[in-house]
Amino acid sequence: MPHDSLLRYSHEFRVAYHQTDGQRRVHHSNYLNFFEEARVEMLRAGGVRYKDLEDSGRLLVVTEMNVQYHAAAEFDDYLRLDVAVTEIRKVRLRHRYQVFRDQTLITSADSTIACVDAEGRPKKLPAKFLELATQLGQ
Repeated sequence: MPHDSLLRYSHEFRVAYHQTDGQRRVHHSNYLNFFEEARVEMLRAGGVRYKDLEDSGRLLVVTEMNVQYHAAAEFDDYLRLDVAVTEIRKVRLRHRYQVFRDQTLITSADSTIACVDAEGRPKKLPAKFLELATQLGQ
């Protein structure tokens, strides 16, 4: 798979009933799950299985998440989540997320993900990621 998939990815999905609240709107906490699913699928599309990263002794943990809610998504909506890596450092990745229903922006967010070992100590990202930093102008 092309390395570009490790920098940008679009994930499409339908909102399930259990992801909604009493008004059939997506509960705000479920967006964090959507973001994680998109990150894992972005890795897979780029030829990296998250399970293999863990097996190599690397964990990618969320250290910061900032979410802005612009509109409501509801049960059975078909959504597109665009995720892009905006920064790569030795042990850190930053992502930007945008969730759309058709052309309507539903949610946007930014995250910081750190690479750590099983004890939670910072661990250098795999070379495959660090090579991509030049594509981001870093």
